Amino acid sequence: MKDRAYCLTPIGLLELSGNGQAVTSIRFTAEEEPGEVPDYLRRAAEQVRAYFDGSRHALDFPIEPQGTAFQKQVWQALRQIPYGQTATYGQIALALGKRKAARAVGAAAGKNPCLLAVPCHRLVGQKGLVGFAAGLERKAFLLRLEGVGVFPDSGGK
Repeated sequence: MKDRAYCLTPIGLLELSGNGQAVTSIRFTAEEEPGEVPDYLRRAAEQVRAYFDGSRHALDFPIEPQGTAFQKQVWQALRQIPYGQTATYGQIALALGKRKAARAVGAAAGKNPCLLAVPCHRLVGQKGLVGFAAGLERKAFLLRLEGVGVFPDSGGK
């Protein structure tokens, strides 16, 4: 049985799941499941609330997302994108030394199990706002929250 905590945000209810020591996933969900909330998840949920109220720009609770070695490389690179800034798929591919891997970066970002803690919403296409598993409206909201101008929808996923 995994640990869970919930956080109501302006863009939906988030479920934070963990393994007893670290957050393993942050995802949108429709409803809460009752249960006791361990301290490490309570602290993580407090940081998420502070992010949404604008008093916190970095989430520094421990995370342990599960994925392939390449996915973990991409997620770590995404964690390096500062609050209020963006990077393109191509820029992340270059940072990883794989200049032709922009699509693979996008695929890895789409599998990100720890929304916000791994800020894949800061990843944009060369021509605009594309790709976000939780929906482009939520991505645009998060970028506006961080003071990033909203890009025109380029019609991408």
